[in-house]
Amino acid sequence: MTERVWVIDDDPGIRYVLEEYLRGLKIPVRTFATGDELHTALRRSQPDLVIADIRLKNESGLILMQELRQQLPELPVIIMTAYTDVDSAVRAFQGGAFEFLAKPFDLDEVGRLVRKALTVAEDELAAGERNAGLIGSSPAFQDLIRMIGRLSASAIPVLITGETGTGKELIARALHNHSPRVDGPFVAINTAAIPEDLLESELFGHEKGAFTGASEQRSGRFEQARGGTLFLDEIGDMPLSLQSRLLRVLAEGEYYRLGGRDLIRTDARIITATHRDLARRVEEGSFRADLYHRLKVIALHVPPLRERREDIPELTRHFLREAGREFRLPPKLADKALLRHLAQLRWPGNVRELKHLCQSLAALAPAPVIGIDDLPREHRTPGNNNPAAAEDWQNDLARSVQQEMEQDSGAVYDRFKQAFENQLAQVAVEACNGNQSEAARRLGISRNTLARMLKDA
Repeated sequence: MTERVWVIDDDPGIRYVLEEYLRGLKIPVRTFATGDELHTALRRSQPDLVIADIRLKNESGLILMQELRQQLPELPVIIMTAYTDVDSAVRAFQGGAFEFLAKPFDLDEVGRLVRKALTVAEDELAAGERNAGLIGSSPAFQDLIRMIGRLSASAIPVLITGETGTGKELIARALHNHSPRVDGPFVAINTAAIPEDLLESELFGHEKGAFTGASEQRSGRFEQARGGTLFLDEIGDMPLSLQSRLLRVLAEGEYYRLGGRDLIRTDARIITATHRDLARRVEEGSFRADLYHRLKVIALHVPPLRERREDIPELTRHFLREAGREFRLPPKLADKALLRHLAQLRWPGNVRELKHLCQSLAALAPAPVIGIDDLPREHRTPGNNNPAAAEDWQNDLARSVQQEMEQDSGAVYDRFKQAFENQLAQVAVEACNGNQSEAARRLGISRNTLARMLKDA
């Protein structure tokens, strides 16, 4: 069992009393005589609460608390002291102590403070899960957070735009988690990941015998989201035939299952997201203008990570802590040089790419403090994630276009577009070991679109 409470005191009598008392309350506990012992244990696990004496042999409990809070900012620390003067209490609270406990202490008071601290830790963890990944103090991101606050109580549909990997689903979940529908289900579906001939049934359900293989009645995502929120990701890739049906549901609030005769009233808040430029798709005729205007009444744009570089250090620390908890790994810290380096990269995969990198570092970096040398080669040396490399291929493209335009050979756009799509499709499929569905997901396009690009190659 994981020790929820760690006690550090150089007095063996105090350690014994607190250990026996907390075990009597069915609270797992572990005790330490020195800070070195505690730091060694932190390499293998971490507590939910630390109770530390303010004066330890050869060290200060306040300094130990500061070290703990650098590694685990959310960790509550209760400071004990036999010196019941105002100065000790003030220094303890200024250092970030959760509470101040004077010796000799009453055990019932210890129990009350421990329960209070563990409850706060659980509440903070739950809040972190509700807002997972919504971290950042940059002006662009704070503007987005304020919009979430204004919209959370509303039932009006919201369109979330942004590049792949920016966290559009996290924004949708935050809108749901802070809304009156929080106790209802949050149902998400990536409309680009489901074949066109199955998507209608997936959304609206079907009756038994509605089509070949429909051996029983099945409720669709709209029904599953009743009383909650339905999140339609990659709405820009939805087939035109389904766009008209979605528009009708949004307008009338009711629909039929495939093969059904009973009218079903929808009771789900609709949140959509796309990395596409919907206005351009409307111009191209691949997205209905009336649906676009209905969806974009409230539109939120999630900025790419390169436009909120000041958030990268905070996100990195968060993802390293999260990886340690999720995979039961020893805590890892990023040194300042690494944080500065990460803030300079291009991050084409945005927040998702940074999170995956932190998971890898948490698992593979050998030392508790991670440096630049621990990074994979593509993040350590100039490469695809380097701004200069991105500019190189763009400059090459510009020169090629310039040459074609000067030659006035005609159909420049069509030839470059086809060549680009050919290369994109082939390289993506190769990178996914021939798995076309996975390649389409990573590219952020539908499986049908990828198949067309491969066919034209």
